[in-house]
Amino acid sequence: MIRADKISLDTIGKKVENGERLNLDEGVFLYRDDVPLNEVGELANMVRERKNGNFGYYNINTHLNPTNICVYRCNFCAFRADLRDPRGYVMSDEQILARGQEAVDNGCTEMHIVGGLHHQKKFDWYVNMVKILHDAYPKLHLKAWTAVEINWFEFLTKKSVREVLEVLRDAGLGSMPGGGAEIFHREVRDQICEHKADTGKWHEIHRTAHEMGIKTNATMLYGHIENAYHRIDHLIRLRETQDVSGGFQTFIPLAFHPDNTELAELKKLKKPSVMMDLRTMAVSRLMLDNFPHIKAYWIMLGIGTAQTALSYGADDIDGTVRHELIYHDAGATTPEVMSVEDIKRLITEAGREPVERDTVYNRVERNPDNMSEWTTGEAVEVH
Repeated sequence: MIRADKISLDTIGKKVENGERLNLDEGVFLYRDDVPLNEVGELANMVRERKNGNFGYYNINTHLNPTNICVYRCNFCAFRADLRDPRGYVMSDEQILARGQEAVDNGCTEMHIVGGLHHQKKFDWYVNMVKILHDAYPKLHLKAWTAVEINWFEFLTKKSVREVLEVLRDAGLGSMPGGGAEIFHREVRDQICEHKADTGKWHEIHRTAHEMGIKTNATMLYGHIENAYHRIDHLIRLRETQDVSGGFQTFIPLAFHPDNTELAELKKLKKPSVMMDLRTMAVSRLMLDNFPHIKAYWIMLGIGTAQTALSYGADDIDGTVRHELIYHDAGATTPEVMSVEDIKRLITEAGREPVERDTVYNRVERNPDNMSEWTTGEAVEVH
């Protein structure tokens, strides 16, 4: 163990070269302003290329946010609405199925489903949404419901986490997104989302999903009231859960977008800088040695930063992302959809080889003359 007062970029670099795990003090050190970002990026790129070679992954996907009416009032959220708010909406079955048809027609392999927790909707409403989509479009992978939503379903049904997930899996659930993690440390979590699923519950839900063979992702919302210690603590907790259950596929650092949020008004917050975005990407890659993939979510980072992140630890740039609402409501100025040609160009310009993958990281073989025709190929190789 290196003493905290003996930590340097050289000592960290030697550990990274040897494939040794970094500790909390070393992670916090990497966030210091006097630690050169480009050198941290070089270390992260070493790990990235060791694990994922020169590939840059993407997928063709769409988002479905079936309602923005939500029982919770997280002060960082610009998406939610009250029941009588003129902004509030609830999608009908017909609208949901039409979105599924649009996805299939445009060659999507995945639908990402998250939304508000509508306090007048029963669990059956959420299950039915998955079922009708799966029945109508069985080839479309449904990545649905964060741990926060699963916890709400527990409350609604009085069922266990496993029982809730079994019902959803039987209806057609394919995997789970990583939202709702925010920041795990209680000092921060109690201030930004004190009423929704706590840290222990978030990890319990993901561990249970992994035990059932359901792959999940993980996130961290950074750039608000947290500090470097809170971020590294968050990453270490994720790493510990992955050590036990092994079912996390991808980590996605999410930059806080302050527009239209109560938190920004209270704390006079601004969006994180590009330097913070890239440092967080790189540090995440270095700390999460047991995560196969790190994603640069271009919707939140911006296209240019996401492209640069492919040299700062990220190996995935997400996908076409049709109909994303949550981060655009919070001020994201990125396009609401990106073409496959543009995604491939961004990856190629970054010096990487574009590879289309499905939700669970199998290569996708696609008919170039008809984008809606595709088959699943071999699993991508991760070292």
